Amino acid sequence: MEIKIHHLFYTLMLLGVIAFSSCQKSSVDLAVTNKPVVVGYLIAGQPISIKVYQQKELSDTATYGAAIKGLAVTLSDGTQNVSLTESAAGTYTYSNNSFLVAGKTYTLKFTYLNSTVSAQSLMPAKPQNYTATHTTINLPTSTTSLFSTDSVATTFRWSNTDSLYHVIAFKNDDTAPFQISSRGNPPVNFTVNVNKTVEYQMQFRSFNYIGIYRAILYSVNKEYIDLLNNQSGSSSQNLANIPTNVNNGLGIFTAMQADTIKLTLTQY
Repeated sequence: MEIKIHHLFYTLMLLGVIAFSSCQKSSVDLAVTNKPVVVGYLIAGQPISIKVYQQKELSDTATYGAAIKGLAVTLSDGTQNVSLTESAAGTYTYSNNSFLVAGKTYTLKFTYLNSTVSAQSLMPAKPQNYTATHTTINLPTSTTSLFSTDSVATTFRWSNTDSLYHVIAFKNDDTAPFQISSRGNPPVNFTVNVNKTVEYQMQFRSFNYIGIYRAILYSVNKEYIDLLNNQSGSSSQNLANIPTNVNNGLGIFTAMQADTIKLTLTQY
C-alpha cells in the first residue's frame, strides 16, 4: 500500500527541520537533525514493513534519505513482542499476517544513536458495508452535455458506528493509464479525506483517466489524518510544525484497515 503521503513526506519534513533549526540554538539543532524518519503503515492482512531513513540534505535529489541499517526493531501488541527482520537496507519486516488484530495497540521500538525511538498506533476496525452506486462509470467527453462535470458519477457508502476516520485511495491498475482531461498533468492515483462521514459523492470531474481503478476505503487513525491535512495545506509558515507520532524521531507510524471496490471507467 502506498498512499501519496509516502512520497511527499520527506521534502516537507526536510523543510520543516530547516525552518525549525533556523530559530533554535545549535545544541537543539543537532538533536533535531539526527532524528530518524520512520515510515510505517500497519495494514491488517498484509505483511508488516517499516522503513527507517536518515533526513535528507538540501542537495540530495533522491526521493528518500539514506536508509538506516542494522537496527534491532521490535513490535509489540501489548502481550507479545516480535523482532522484525531487515529484508532490505533500512526496511524491517515481519510476515505473520495474523499478528495484526483490530482493537490492539501496537508499539514500535528501536535504539538509534543511544536514544530509544518509539511510536504507538491502535488498529482500527475494518470498514463495514462498503458499497458504490455505480462501479462502471461512463465519463462524458468535453462535447457531451448529458452530464455536467459537477454531476455525481458514483456515491460511496459505508457504516461508521464508531465514528472512525476514513480516506478513500484511488489506484489505477493499468500499465499505461490514458488521460482524458485537458487539465495539465493530474495525478493518476490520489487520496480523498472523507473524515468521519458515512458517504462520499464522487464527481465526474474528479476522474482524469479511464481504465480500471480500485477505490480503497481505509479506516485510519488521527495521526494519519493530521499528516494528510498538514501536507495538503503546507506553507512556509507551518512547515516547522509537520506532525509526527514518533518519539525521538520523525515520520509516521500508523495502523489501518481496508476494503476495496473495483471501478471500470470508460468514455463515450
